[in-house]
Amino acid sequence: MGTWDALVVGAGQAGVPIAVALARAGRRTAMIERADVGGTCINVGCTPTKTLVASARVAALAARAAEYGIEVAPPQTRWVAVRDREQGVVRQFRAGGERRLREAGVTLLRGQARFVAPRRLRVTGPDGTAEEHEAPVVVLDAGGRPRRPDLPGLDSVPALDSSSILTLGPFPDRLLVLGGGYIALELGQVFRRLGAEVTIVESAPRLAAREDEEVSDQLADILRAEGIRVHLGARAARVSPASGGVRLELADGTALEGTHLLIAVGRTPNTDALDCPAGGVALDAHGFIRVDERLRTSAEGVYATGDVTGAPQFTHVSYDDYRVLRAVLLDGPPRSPVGRLVPYTLFTDPQLGRVGMTEAEARASGLPIRVARMPMSYVARAIESGETRGVLRAVVHAQTERILGFAALGFEGGELASVVHTAMLGDLPWTVLRDFIFPHPGLAESLNNLFDSWV
Repeated sequence: MGTWDALVVGAGQAGVPIAVALARAGRRTAMIERADVGGTCINVGCTPTKTLVASARVAALAARAAEYGIEVAPPQTRWVAVRDREQGVVRQFRAGGERRLREAGVTLLRGQARFVAPRRLRVTGPDGTAEEHEAPVVVLDAGGRPRRPDLPGLDSVPALDSSSILTLGPFPDRLLVLGGGYIALELGQVFRRLGAEVTIVESAPRLAAREDEEVSDQLADILRAEGIRVHLGARAARVSPASGGVRLELADGTALEGTHLLIAVGRTPNTDALDCPAGGVALDAHGFIRVDERLRTSAEGVYATGDVTGAPQFTHVSYDDYRVLRAVLLDGPPRSPVGRLVPYTLFTDPQLGRVGMTEAEARASGLPIRVARMPMSYVARAIESGETRGVLRAVVHAQTERILGFAALGFEGGELASVVHTAMLGDLPWTVLRDFIFPHPGLAESLNNLFDSWV
């Protein structure tokens, strides 16, 4: 039996920093990890995908060089080199996490954790040997994994997910993408720009269905303009092997064929292997761990952070959970995940930066609102950079003049959204951004004009 002051299950973006903080505070801390340090973000999420996005953007700019008065040879993708660059960045970031744990004195236990009693876990190592460990404080940062849909024939083809496609050997010359959310759109555009034929199949009537209709429609137009085929309102009926790849049949009788199939229909929490009931940890109907405003589970002394709680599945949310839990466990200034304003960026090109409510959400809430809208083709910096695709949209309260939500589908849209996010956190009225002196001709200057452009 290993006895510790704290056990942390999962080396993700909340798990690593809380383990380091506890160890530096003098707590004997062990971390249990069955895979690689860094969790989803570093190993199969943000780090590798955004590295691929960067390579794909270079390819796209090279293909457009003539628009800027530059003559270059047609770009050619060397997939092995692109993939190896991506994996090199992953290894660099992963090593950084391992070094932080080592320098803080955290003991890393390799294996699958499973509750055998409250605050007691059995860890089964890669060789099958098992040890039990217990602590008065247990933190669950087990993360999630790609969801596999119940689709007839799926087991008969070598379907890819957002993890396996990152280390794929042969390049996917004709890629079928099942799903129309953020992962599907980012990876679909990446592989199109690297030279693949790409077809996106989405069962909803529009892509990125949580966004306002105009944003969803413009996203679809942008992807179609790059040569991506988009099928909306299309339900997959079955999958089967085909000559040279895979055949995807839709409910309306349409048949699509490709060399590879990418499944990108959401993620599921990694709670099934933990045997949470044995530890007294309650789950919701979808398998996520229930937590309160202090990230406490139903079991005394057991906390949960990140994707496994059902919170928005972003790295910055997981890291904020770490800050909440650090305050709880180490008596810091009180924090809470309740009511936090969570921004996010869809790293297509152009990006979609978002914070707060959409227009549809605000109207459904019955709030008195005004909507400001301006195309990116009105933005000086966008015109100068040859990046005029997209639109800016802001939703404000008609009486209090506070900003309720903002969307920037455009060149560096995520950075623009961060400017507005800061204003919202400061409880500033929209008039401040209208009258603020931004550097010319920066992108943020567009906010002066946006807030004079009411629909």
